[in-house]
Amino acid sequence: MSLPPARRPLLALALITIATALLAWIVLTASADHREAERMDALAPFYVPPTPLPDVAPGTVLRQEPLGAAVAGGSALRILYMSQQGDGSPRVSSGRVFIPDGPAPAGGRPVIAWSHGTIGLGDQCAPSKSADPIPLIPWVEEMMARGWVVTATDYAGLGTPGTSGYLISSEESRDVINSVRAARDLPRAGASSRWIAWGHSQGGHAALAAGALAPSYAPELDLQGVATAAPATELRLLMDAEWNTANAWVIGSEVAGTWPEFFPGLERSQVLTANGENHWQSLMNKCVTAAAYTALFRQDVLRQDFFTESPWQAPDWRRRIAQNISRTLPASVPLYVAQSTSDTIVLPGTTAVFIRRSCATGEPVATMWISEVPHQKTAIVVGPSAVQWMDRVLTGGSPPDDCGLPLPVAYS
Repeated sequence: MSLPPARRPLLALALITIATALLAWIVLTASADHREAERMDALAPFYVPPTPLPDVAPGTVLRQEPLGAAVAGGSALRILYMSQQGDGSPRVSSGRVFIPDGPAPAGGRPVIAWSHGTIGLGDQCAPSKSADPIPLIPWVEEMMARGWVVTATDYAGLGTPGTSGYLISSEESRDVINSVRAARDLPRAGASSRWIAWGHSQGGHAALAAGALAPSYAPELDLQGVATAAPATELRLLMDAEWNTANAWVIGSEVAGTWPEFFPGLERSQVLTANGENHWQSLMNKCVTAAAYTALFRQDVLRQDFFTESPWQAPDWRRRIAQNISRTLPASVPLYVAQSTSDTIVLPGTTAVFIRRSCATGEPVATMWISEVPHQKTAIVVGPSAVQWMDRVLTGGSPPDDCGLPLPVAYS
């Protein structure tokens, strides 16, 4: 059936309008992509470390520049600093330091060491390259208002040369601790030795690893506590539950792409499907949002698994997974754990297992359970609560202990 002649011009006009809008969208997107590529090219030289690496202590700042983002109540720097691998060899990490306005008080400012969650391992994904960091860490301005310095490592190998130690305790922990040393290496920061590790998801894993390592690795620093949001602690339980889901394509690609570089004897062919082997590298180098779309398409539309089975079933991988399950903290270090019961990435039951493990050591554990909040928003939503907990710890108050309370989710 054809349209009446009187309506044909209206259809033609509608089609022209749609085509014009689509063309405008394509042009604007291409222009924005071009501007972003130019911005990344301009930043690239900052992330190239000196050759050879200088023989300086971990935490030494090699390079600094203004971050170029407005931060209420303070200023922000992009830094390049010395770190270390687990075997003690030198590495370089990039990151950010947020410094409150005004002179530091007598005794210096406390340092909050932020460790970010999974964001993708392409160099363009490094948080210190973000044009507008504040929406992802809105609590940073409240921290500066309280007179705290905030460091935020990118982790070595993300933005800088080499392979990132994704979910590898020995690697992440040193990058976090050395970011505190880097803040103390900046005279204008006025940073004291007192610090708190604070992280989300992968960063929760990193913060806990830093808390466990700090007493022996950095005895000159005074660790006051560890705060986490949706921390990736129980790696075995997470892999067993999610090895055949879309999450495995995102997290698994980063594990498969990095762990064999640090652990001799691990072979990707031991745990990956043919599709996984063909696509892990391209997926790993996407930033997390693009990787998630690809993951959903491959798992839920094409019905492709990334792993052949849970990596825990492969003996070589099992040994390394067990090695990187989060350790509990010394009893003298208070812990804060926040978790959404709606989380489909770091499953709430696994966090409950870690809380029970931590409570069994006698350490004080404060918990914050929320609902109807997706994984990626957890640290944003619980930020005010985490700041209040940190303030209580830093001002000498007794750390809250919720170990006597029932958990809102099942655990085993």
